[in-house]
Amino acid sequence: MLANFHHLFFLKRDIRNMETVPIYLRITVSGKRAEMSLDRKVSRYLWIKSQGRIEAVNKVAKEINKYLNLIEGKVYEAYESLVRRGEVITALKVKNRLKGIDDEPKMLVGIFQKHNRRIAALVPVQYAAGTLERYKTSLSHTVEFVKWKYGSSDIDVKQIDPEFIADYDLYLRTVRKCSNNTTVKYLKNFRKIIRICLANGWIDSDPFVLYKAKIKTVYPVCLDEQELRAIIAKIFVIDRLNQVKDIFLFSCFTGLAYADVAKLTIENIVIGVDSQKWLSFVRTKTRSMVNVPLLQPALRIIDKYSGQAKLLPVLSNQKMNGYLKEIADICGIKKRLTFHVARHTFATTVTLNNNVPIESVSKMLGHKSIATTEHYAKLMDTKVGRDMLPLYEKF
Repeated sequence: MLANFHHLFFLKRDIRNMETVPIYLRITVSGKRAEMSLDRKVSRYLWIKSQGRIEAVNKVAKEINKYLNLIEGKVYEAYESLVRRGEVITALKVKNRLKGIDDEPKMLVGIFQKHNRRIAALVPVQYAAGTLERYKTSLSHTVEFVKWKYGSSDIDVKQIDPEFIADYDLYLRTVRKCSNNTTVKYLKNFRKIIRICLANGWIDSDPFVLYKAKIKTVYPVCLDEQELRAIIAKIFVIDRLNQVKDIFLFSCFTGLAYADVAKLTIENIVIGVDSQKWLSFVRTKTRSMVNVPLLQPALRIIDKYSGQAKLLPVLSNQKMNGYLKEIADICGIKKRLTFHVARHTFATTVTLNNNVPIESVSKMLGHKSIATTEHYAKLMDTKVGRDMLPLYEKF
């Protein structure tokens, strides 16, 4: 390690005064330099370049040489203290240590925790609760990865390099058994922490420079018309299953996500531009205003549960999904039924498959970009077949 570390005393020429010249210290670590003035000036004619000292012709010269010897010792002390702390050594760090500037390491977990506290303070004004939960989970995975890789509870952010990112990706895919898309999303969350470090100058280069993983297209699960009708027609002997079925169908006919259905009250029902009842609410995920006309199946479900504080008696998402799995088994549906399937079903079977323009569907779903809605349109083979009927007849 010492082979990469050098120091040099030299004279920095001052064109305003060619006789007395300031003495500087240059510290070099792995080819990178840091320089500092020593607040001493000497006659350039007395300077012995090969020794980095001045000719001891008088008492003043001897005192300057003694001072340079003291500084040399302090340079090595500063370097060795950084080595003992296990830090990544740089010329700037040695210089700062020598000057008494505290260069405490910036620790990854502390930075991540501070970021999450800021997100929490902005829920629900700027961020959805789900966003905070994703960052909390990402932090948990990061902590476990650091323990797995380094046997430590935290690390200096300067230790994060492209190898760290590659190993983290591998850890999520193998040890945590995450899918490709889940892995990429966790690394995307982590990349925000890296951007904070770069912006503050805590790290010098982006460790994601070689990271090329991409989200793979996964088509959403939705119910076709036959499956939707099977659930509508089924009457369960267990009241709780009927309740879950009703709320699921409500989302099938409105396109609302779980978080939005759970917070609805009677105040969210308004009279729309067509003089019919609509739902009007701010979408939890994107904070965008959404207005959805209420179809008759949705109105019947609202009437069934009227008189409560919330519009519908929504259980926890976990319980809803557990009951929906049971409903799928009873109805002979082989697809993995979760509450979010209802939103996909509204986008495809209920609207696009019934010739509702994609622009209107996008607006009702609260999508910020119609490209997101076009993802659903790719599922509509039945609509493609129907649209091709005139050509079948012509040719």
